[in-house]
Amino acid sequence: MTTTGMHHGHGTRSGSEGAWVTGWTGFAGVMMIFGGAMAIFQGIAAIAEDDVFVVTSDYAYNFNLTSWGWIHLALGVLVVLAGAALFRGAMWARVTGIALAGLSMIANFMWLPYQPVWAVVLIAVDAFVIWALCVGRGREARTE
Repeated sequence: MTTTGMHHGHGTRSGSEGAWVTGWTGFAGVMMIFGGAMAIFQGIAAIAEDDVFVVTSDYAYNFNLTSWGWIHLALGVLVVLAGAALFRGAMWARVTGIALAGLSMIANFMWLPYQPVWAVVLIAVDAFVIWALCVGRGREARTE
């Protein structure tokens, strides 16, 4: 009987606050899938060497456009997979998501001369992902 009371009390408490934590993890997962899909599109566009990109010659981090395309494509696939794994609630997906979002921020910073608006939007998406993954777990630990 005491076991039932303990589970009932714990379920009630986490039911009201657990939705908030799940919300942040879900938000991070959706944003990672979105950001990863956009990185995949960046990669495909750069690999195709379309005339969409303006290449500046005076940028400090000057790389081959096709190489950047493969980097963005591979990173985008990894971000989408980690974002999908977040919905399972795995701790490794949370840690991997933070690391991949950080790498994506760096890659998009270096992508600035090619597509500045697109890169800034994805840097902001990655910043929100990192924030949501860091905040969500802290609240969950305090409620248990």
